[in-house]
Amino acid sequence: MHYGTVILSSWAAFLIVWAVTAFGVKRDVRRDGSASVWSSAWPVRVVVGLLLILMLLRSGRPHTPPVVFSGRALAFVPSPALGWTAAAIVVVGIGFAIWARFTLGKNWSPRPSMKERHELVTSGPYACVRHPIYTGMLFAVFGTALTGSYFAILVLALASLVFLSRIPREEKIMLDLFPSAYPAYQARTKRLIPFLW
Repeated sequence: MHYGTVILSSWAAFLIVWAVTAFGVKRDVRRDGSASVWSSAWPVRVVVGLLLILMLLRSGRPHTPPVVFSGRALAFVPSPALGWTAAAIVVVGIGFAIWARFTLGKNWSPRPSMKERHELVTSGPYACVRHPIYTGMLFAVFGTALTGSYFAILVLALASLVFLSRIPREEKIMLDLFPSAYPAYQARTKRLIPFLW
């Protein structure tokens, strides 16, 4: 098995978990009352992502890399040790994001929003950082980029911009919802990187 297969399989598992757990989330109070996950094209993006990953997985033979991790698709060719380290980072990052998603439960939304009966979740990975889903996803994208894939490097840059722009909006919503509890939570918990930032 190639480390690229482990990486793509991990991302496929991530998308499957996200698609399945999107059902039954609390309604968004700032919209028309429909479940927020279905008020956008989010489910279509999950299906397209899964199909793309499955296609890439099928492109590699048992011990050859999937096309996105070989040849002209690479900015640099990683050593096998770096490739397997990258795969381990991806698995840890996705595992952390999935743990955070299950901990958040029905309060999850595909975009910053206020939910019905919104709860402030501070347990599990939320005791380590305020945005553990972003932490896990960025860690996983960073691991994927360590393979030298141009596509993964581009995704790392874009994901960093998107997540860093969403954090202030999410924190404003949480401050509006929990004016006394959230500042105390901010004071004791780092934003994205435990103990640092």
